[in-house]
Amino acid sequence: MTTHTNRPGMTYYRHSDQAETEAPVWGHNPKNVAFIGDYLPRQCGIATFTSDLYLSYNSFISNSRALVVSVNDTVEGYDYPAEVRYDFYQHDQAAYRKAAEFLNSKDVDVVCLQHEYGIYGGPAGNYILTLLRNLTMPIVTTFHTILNDPNEDQLLVLKSIADLSSRVVCMSEKGRDFLINIYEIPEEKIDLIPHGIPNMPFVDPHFYKDKFGMEGKQTLLTFGLLSPNKGIENVIRALPRIVEKFPNVVYMVLGATHPNLVKNEGEAYRDSLKQLACDCGVRDHVRFYNQFVELDDLLEYLGAADIYITPYLNPAQITSGTLSYAFGCGKAVVSTPYWHAEELLADGRGVLVPFGDSDAIANEITNLLSDESTRHQMRKKAYMMGREMIWERVIQAYADSFAHARRERMNTVNNQAVYTMGAHSNSAFKLPVLRLDHLFRLTDSTGIIQHARHHLPFYEEGYCTDDNARALILALAIQNAGLGDQKLAKAADNYCAFINHAYTDEHRRFRNFMSYDRRWLEEFGSDDSTGRTIWALGACIGQASDRNAAIWAMSLFEKVLPIVVSMSSPRSWAFALLGIYEYQKKFNDDRLAKNIERQLLDKLMFRYSETATDEWPWFENTLSYDNAVLAHVLIRSSDERLVSTGLNSLRWLMELQTASHGHFQPIGSNGFYTKGQTRAYFDQQPLEAQSTLSACLAAFAVTGDDEWHRTAIRVFKWFLGFNDLGLPLYDQQTGGCRDGLHIDRVNQNQGAESTLSYLLALTELYTIQKQRPGAKSASLVMPALMNG
Repeated sequence: MTTHTNRPGMTYYRHSDQAETEAPVWGHNPKNVAFIGDYLPRQCGIATFTSDLYLSYNSFISNSRALVVSVNDTVEGYDYPAEVRYDFYQHDQAAYRKAAEFLNSKDVDVVCLQHEYGIYGGPAGNYILTLLRNLTMPIVTTFHTILNDPNEDQLLVLKSIADLSSRVVCMSEKGRDFLINIYEIPEEKIDLIPHGIPNMPFVDPHFYKDKFGMEGKQTLLTFGLLSPNKGIENVIRALPRIVEKFPNVVYMVLGATHPNLVKNEGEAYRDSLKQLACDCGVRDHVRFYNQFVELDDLLEYLGAADIYITPYLNPAQITSGTLSYAFGCGKAVVSTPYWHAEELLADGRGVLVPFGDSDAIANEITNLLSDESTRHQMRKKAYMMGREMIWERVIQAYADSFAHARRERMNTVNNQAVYTMGAHSNSAFKLPVLRLDHLFRLTDSTGIIQHARHHLPFYEEGYCTDDNARALILALAIQNAGLGDQKLAKAADNYCAFINHAYTDEHRRFRNFMSYDRRWLEEFGSDDSTGRTIWALGACIGQASDRNAAIWAMSLFEKVLPIVVSMSSPRSWAFALLGIYEYQKKFNDDRLAKNIERQLLDKLMFRYSETATDEWPWFENTLSYDNAVLAHVLIRSSDERLVSTGLNSLRWLMELQTASHGHFQPIGSNGFYTKGQTRAYFDQQPLEAQSTLSACLAAFAVTGDDEWHRTAIRVFKWFLGFNDLGLPLYDQQTGGCRDGLHIDRVNQNQGAESTLSYLLALTELYTIQKQRPGAKSASLVMPALMNG
């Protein structure tokens, strides 16, 4: 736990158990936050808070894409501003479920709920539980009312909300104590964040008085929705004694009557206060402003006040927005000792008077008006502490809480049994079903579409040979495991046909990018795309049961393979080596393939000798994309020295890409990692997980060390949510894989590279499971699962 501020008498906390070394990972602010509560123009303190919270988050969190879901107290609702994307009626329980469905359909990272019993329907507002139970993202709840003696319904509702929330926020130490000791919420789950306030300069009240015709007056102020529990009558009864000593005093009562009171009683309470002022002989010293004020106007009223008064009648108020605003603006405050006021006004930051005691109010106000030095000292103390409460600081504390909530999801992801990893292993993990729905969705008669928008093929960006090569490798792997069918065989033919058309005899290479209208967009593709296509051809020769496909692949393989030696990209060499290894499963004595294998391994080892050190045992000075494939090809060589180098490099890479929590943390593509410079943690790509998993399984095959198998399982769980954000990339509904892990969210698009990476990784694990003694045979379950 780290202290947010340690000013005497009031301490705000922000919980954090992250390691210092992980700061670059977790030091970010979720962008897509949904705020739930009531909202302006509804006249309610929570509505004002929700509005301020949303507007401040959008102001102080760069590139925020927050939205609001509002609950209504009328069927008709309100004329909301644009940020309110969805609203529902508080007494319609079915509407809560629909609101959850709406949020689940959006790209929402975290939901922030504002909780007050009275704004939600059902006993003690329990309808809100229907919404929360149906959400798929983390929830952070701010409790605005925390009772010290709740009834059974109130206790159950608050505890249930806390159980469904990843984090809970309260605004005072007393509220925090109640949550721990009455509601039994774990201390480490609670974030203490003060009520936010505007950042108003410390000004002399005389600067604003002329706006209200108060020149030469001493002004007292109370603001907020007018209702009998505010105790305003006690200030009016104190006024005769105050006016006797200070004839120029004016008491400003700012705020509309509470809408529920108007609905039931009209303006009877306001009229009774006016009559009381007449009866006490201070009618000319009380001014009522019957209006619900916007922030700019409120700040001017506060600016004009010499003393702010909260004469509330009930001690059970855990937070007061009106008090926070006045206090933070540097007002001298006189208040009854309700819970929030006791805490905020301690140590000379304000004056407390007994409940319902007009004489005490009169004494303290006359003392403050008489002693300008004491009053200004009090103002300064309040203002200085108020700097910790300005919205800019409060919003960062909320952003930290949101990030913490997302991280905690990681600890509960995918702990199901049972996938036994060998007869002598106590580890268990259940592999997901292998589904090809999205693969077929992206595949047409030309080949596989390279990109998607969400789960839909994005035709505008066409095809690429890279992805068709990956798709062919996947189809062959599935078929080689005895799990193929006619639909997959037909798709494999399409991938072969695309590769065949991509070849250009002029350059003896493959073109890569094709538009949707089947026009090639380049003379020939990158070295890496040609290398990957050689890999697919080698797999086709080594694995295909179709003799025609193998003969076709052989003709292209022989034409292109010699060209790889002249390429400069280490990854093109590595991809080609993987193709050679697959080819040699059938033709191990081909001297041409052996010769090129030797040349490529030598080139790779020369690169290693040029850059590798004890601290950086790697082939390049930069870790970029598809890194593990470089170690992988050494591990699969038959040279003991090269195997040792590959294993050593892979161990180093895995240490570097394992977070302190134990999950896989690949090098980010948004900057990569150059030796001696700052590492990029995001954007994390599915390709990196698949490549690393494949290398780990190669290490397992060579060494027989179960630890490599367990590491491969851990890497695979990155797809399922055991990652930096605790969010799954695999979409169980579509069978696709999302395109990457950004710093604040998952990329919702499900393109070919990502989906193929996931399916390749899963297929390799199923293949290993099938081959291992004592493991359940995959062939008993996979065909039905694929076709289901």
